[in-house]
Amino acid sequence: MEKDKLSQLWEAQHEQTLQLNPDSLKKLASRQRKGQYLTLLIIGMTFLIVGVYALIYALGSWNNFSLGLLLMLGSLGARIGFELFSLYKKEAQLIAMDPLRFQEYLKRHYRLRLRVNYWITPLCFGIYLIGFVLLLPYFKQAFSSGFYNYLLISGFGSILLVGIIIARSVIKEQRFLKSLL
Repeated sequence: MEKDKLSQLWEAQHEQTLQLNPDSLKKLASRQRKGQYLTLLIIGMTFLIVGVYALIYALGSWNNFSLGLLLMLGSLGARIGFELFSLYKKEAQLIAMDPLRFQEYLKRHYRLRLRVNYWITPLCFGIYLIGFVLLLPYFKQAFSSGFYNYLLISGFGSILLVGIIIARSVIKEQRFLKSLL
C-alpha cells in the first residue's frame, strides 16, 4: 500500500518537473531561436548601415560625430556578440541533452537572458541613443531643416520602434520562462 503511494508521488513529481513534452519544448525553443535570428538580422543590418556611413563620413577626423558613430557601432556590436554567443551555446546544449536536462538548461538560460535584458540591453540601447544624439548637431549643420526634421522624426521613431520590439522580446522570453517553470 505504501509502495503504491510512493509510486504515485514519484510519478506526480516527474509530471510536475517535465511540464512540457519534448515535442512542445522543441517547438517553443524553435520559435525562440527564430526570434533570435530576426533580432540578429535587424541589429546586423543596422550595424552594416551605420558602419558604411562611418567609413564614408567619419574616417577623416576625430570629433563628437566620430564618437557618436563609434558608440552606436560599439553598442550594436556588443549586442550582436551576445546574441551569437547565446544562440551558439543554446544550439550546442540542444544537441547534447535529453529533454528533461534540456528543460532545466532552458530555465537557466532564459533566467540569464532576462538578467542580461534588464542590464546589458538597456545599457547598449542607452549608448546607442547617446551616439545618435551626438550626431544631431552635425546633421543640423550639414542638412536642410526639412531633412534634419525628417532625421529627427525617423531616427527617434526608429529608436522607439526598436525599444518596443526589445520590450516585446523580453516579455516573450518571460512568458517562455514561466511556461518552463
